[in-house]
Amino acid sequence: MTTTGVQGTRMRAAVARRFGAPEVVQVEEVPKPTPKPDELLVRVHASTVSIADHRLRTRDVPDGLGFLIPLSLGVFRPRKRVLGMDVAGVVESVGGAVTGFAPGDEVIAMLGGSFGGHAEYVRVPVSKAIAPKPSSLSMEEAVALVFGGHTALAFLAHVEISSGTEVLVNGASGAVGSAVVQLAKLRGARVTAVCSGTNADLVRSLGADRVIDYTIDDFAANGETYDVIVDCVGNAPFERVEGSIEPGGALLLVITDLKGVLSAKRHSRRSGKLVTMKLAPVSSEDFAEFARFAESGAFRPVIDRVYDLDDVAEAHRYVDTGRKRGNVVLRIA
Repeated sequence: MTTTGVQGTRMRAAVARRFGAPEVVQVEEVPKPTPKPDELLVRVHASTVSIADHRLRTRDVPDGLGFLIPLSLGVFRPRKRVLGMDVAGVVESVGGAVTGFAPGDEVIAMLGGSFGGHAEYVRVPVSKAIAPKPSSLSMEEAVALVFGGHTALAFLAHVEISSGTEVLVNGASGAVGSAVVQLAKLRGARVTAVCSGTNADLVRSLGADRVIDYTIDDFAANGETYDVIVDCVGNAPFERVEGSIEPGGALLLVITDLKGVLSAKRHSRRSGKLVTMKLAPVSSEDFAEFARFAESGAFRPVIDRVYDLDDVAEAHRYVDTGRKRGNVVLRIA
């Protein structure tokens, strides 16, 4: 299939030309991308403003990982000036080497570290996790599946979860945590969710069997144990939660600092418990199967707020509070 023509050469995008407060993100006109032979050009209808966008804009990274800033985030200005790690939209055109997608297809895609979703158009390599958009969901609902769902799939791939597996999710009300709760429950786990009391009803509605209010109870000090602990907050290092993990169990560190990175293999060898912060690959087939869960209603997106592109700085300001529940959606089209 050959590339089809697209009208116009410019598009609107949210651009961060320097590091700083939310106000550094401005809507500008920039060149519209042209897809390479192995890429799709997607007309973006919605994206999300995630913790990853916050980190790239502010250079705020976990303790000890500052040395990665020049390589991953940029030295004097952001390496990726158009943020946004996920999109829901319509295929505008396809490169000549692309099969399986055609102009007019509605899709969701995880862009990952290439970013670019906060724009009217984005190039999506077919190597990325991309799937048909669930037809039962709006664009805003569909994009709320992507960042958390993809990350949850990538971490849960490290462990076997079946009926009766005890899973604790620390930070269960965020984009990733809310996805982990649902995916673990779909696989038969008994899920304990750790969040604030104000979010207890939300995580119960997602399938959590039990909720621990972290402002009242310390899950790592109550003597209870779990087969899998998923830390989506960054405050559950192995040293703190080792006694809460069953023999042969696992600690999945969605967020961790340099100490956690450097000690993971040593802790795994010494204890016989898996400790990892690595994202396993998520294939397009796995991502499409996940999208079908949402199509059937077995998995539901969690949306806190929706902002228009022109209000992108306000969206960043809200994400900066650290209090979002699920996803903050950015409506592009």
